[in-house]
This record gives sequence, C-alpha cells and structure tokens, in this order.
Amino acid sequence: MSGKFLQTVGVNLKDKLIRQISLDSVRFRDVIFQKGLYEGAEDKETHTGQKYEKDDARRLRFMNSPKYVNPNVAIDLIAQVPPIASKDRVVWCDGGDEHVGHPKVYINLDKPGNHSCGYCGLRFYKEDHHHD
Repeated sequence: MSGKFLQTVGVNLKDKLIRQISLDSVRFRDVIFQKGLYEGAEDKETHTGQKYEKDDARRLRFMNSPKYVNPNVAIDLIAQVPPIASKDRVVWCDGGDEHVGHPKVYINLDKPGNHSCGYCGLRFYKEDHHHD
C-alpha cells in the first residue's frame, strides 16, 4: 500500500471519529435535557450578567457540582478603600506592591475631587492648605 493511500485513510478515519464523538456528545446532551436530569440545577448569575439558557450544553459542567460565583467583585471591594489624600499636584500609583502590583502610573490632582487609578481603581485627591 502506498503512503498516500494510508494517509488518506487515516484522515478519513480521524474525520469519522470526530463526527462520531460530536454526535455522541449531542446525543448525551439531548438525553440529559430530555430526561430532565438537569432540571434542578441552579445557574447563578455572575457579576457581568452571564447566565446560561436552560438548554445550553455549557450548563452540563455544573451537573454534579455547584456553580461557584464569587460575590466579592473588585469594584465593590475597592470602593470600600477611602480616597488617599496628597499635598502634591501629581501622585503615582503602582498597585501597592512591586511584585503583585501594576505598572507605575502618574495621576494629576489639579482638578478638585477624587481621581482614580486606571489599573487598580485606588482614588486620590489633593489636600488644600489654606495659609492664615
């Protein structure tokens, strides 16, 4: 037998196997949903609003274990940190730790109010000093 013939047969077998596996997966999913084996599983909504439809195959991964959604969203956690006062017009932020922080960015505090770091969300403001 020629090498080209074996190569062609190998490709055809591979394609057939892939198609069969896909069909089996679809059949398995259909059986799961048709039999109602997944009816009671809860699909919690994530902070981005992601929630799978009732017949979505991606829900199968949560069939034997719960879907864990972390309620501690970063934007809510950083909002609990009070704004940092500074006497300088320009401050820098590196996330607080050189090993797990972010690139250093400079933040201009000339305008009144809080100014957030674009990476981590820490807020800074300029303390006004009034001379008597």
